[in-house]
Amino acid sequence: MTKQNKPLAGKLALVTGASRGIGAATAVALAAQGAHVVITARSAKELEAIEQQIFDAGGSATIAPLDLTETDAIARLAAAVGERWKALDVLVLNAGMLGTLAAVPAIDAKELAAVLTLNVSAQVALIQAFDPMLKQSDAGRLIAITSSVGRKPRAYWGAYGASKAAMDTLITAYGDEVGEISRIRTAIVDPGATRTVMRARAYPGEDPASVKEPGVVAARIVALALDGFENNHFERVEG
Repeated sequence: MTKQNKPLAGKLALVTGASRGIGAATAVALAAQGAHVVITARSAKELEAIEQQIFDAGGSATIAPLDLTETDAIARLAAAVGERWKALDVLVLNAGMLGTLAAVPAIDAKELAAVLTLNVSAQVALIQAFDPMLKQSDAGRLIAITSSVGRKPRAYWGAYGASKAAMDTLITAYGDEVGEISRIRTAIVDPGATRTVMRARAYPGEDPASVKEPGVVAARIVALALDGFENNHFERVEG
């Protein structure tokens, strides 16, 4: 595929939680379609490996190692991106924290606060910080990764499920707010059972080969970025 026929050539994408799993696969897939991808996560070493993978395939990327829960981290990221680019075309909100699976009476308050900080508060901060750049895009796309437990509560998944339910509500509200006044469109993607570190933590006895690879989910995210979708789109990735 030459640069001329890469449909995302000249576009900018930002992917959070991009050092491994769905985030890394999505960053690689977006770059393969021509986008310059800003990849964020806490581990600089892991981000560098993904950046090299993108470069080796002929793509381009910029790493931004940071902890999204740190005070002012997101504001610094937005300022740095905004200095170099005018518009953000694709924002993939993938970073998330599982926490300890526990019955509601046994949920640790400090850990719950940490889960809500990353899975909810940081997502709001990202939307706030990058809303102006998304509005500068000809077709801004915000795609958030959720979980089925956010829509269908399950025993012992209360903390994580509550955080995803809150995130889904905020994404949908934002979609309603900007849908009629901008070109921004929002989508929520439930990846389903996928071979990730988080999945392995939640299901330690599961054979990883029995669930799909992150690239399957990444392909759907890229398809949404390429083909467009109705505002506040939702889909679950089977397979």
